[in-house]
Amino acid sequence: MKRILLIEDEVNLARFIELELCHEGFNVTIAFEGATGSRLALDEHWDLILLDLMLPEMDGIEVCKAIRAYKQVPIIMITARDSVTDRVSGLDTGADDYIAKPFAIEELLARIRVVFRRQQVEGEPDSMLSCGELRLDTVSRLVSRGTKMLELTKREFGLLETFMKNLNRVMPRETLLDSVWGYDAVVDTNVVDVYVRYLRNKIDVPGAASCIETIRGIGYVMRR
Repeated sequence: MKRILLIEDEVNLARFIELELCHEGFNVTIAFEGATGSRLALDEHWDLILLDLMLPEMDGIEVCKAIRAYKQVPIIMITARDSVTDRVSGLDTGADDYIAKPFAIEELLARIRVVFRRQQVEGEPDSMLSCGELRLDTVSRLVSRGTKMLELTKREFGLLETFMKNLNRVMPRETLLDSVWGYDAVVDTNVVDVYVRYLRNKIDVPGAASCIETIRGIGYVMRR
C-alpha cells in the first residue's frame, strides 16, 4: 500500500482528500502545519507528498525546499494561488506537479497516477531507502553499507526494510512481528529480539553504537 503525506491546513478539504485517497487504497497521513509536515516528510518514508502552498509556520515553498535538500520523493503542490509566477516558483523549488483549487478529486487522482507511472518508467528511484551509509533497494532487494554489499536472509531484509521505512518511529515488537512474519504467524515476539540481534551483527559498524536502538519494554527504533 502506497503511503501519501498530505500537508494541508484546511481541515475539511484535508479530511475529504484523505477519505477519497483511502477509498482508492492509499495510506494517508495528514499534517495541518508546515513545520509538522516538514518533520514527517523527512522522518519517514513516503511514496508521494501532497503539499499546500499557503501553510502556517512554514509555507509550502519552504517545506518543499527542506524536503528536496534530503529526498526526491514526488511532490504535488495544491494551492488556491494559480498565477504563472506561483506555478513556476513551486516547480522550480522541486515540485513534480501543481494543481489549483478548487479541483475535482478525479483530476487529483489522475495526476497521482501519472506521478506513479512516471516512477515506474524511470526505474522507481524511490525504491532506494537510506539511513547513513546503509542503502536498501526494495526492488532489487540489495543492501549495502558504503561500498560493501551485505547478505541478509528474507526475514532480516524484511525487518531492515520495515525499520528504514519508519525511521525515528518506535516500533513495538508486535508491530514488527505482524509486518515481517505476518498477522497469522504462530511465533512469540521473542523471535523479533533474535532477528534484531542477527541484523545488528550484519549492519552495524564494529565498535560503534548500533543504529537500531532498544526501547526497553516496547521494542526498537532505527535513528536517522
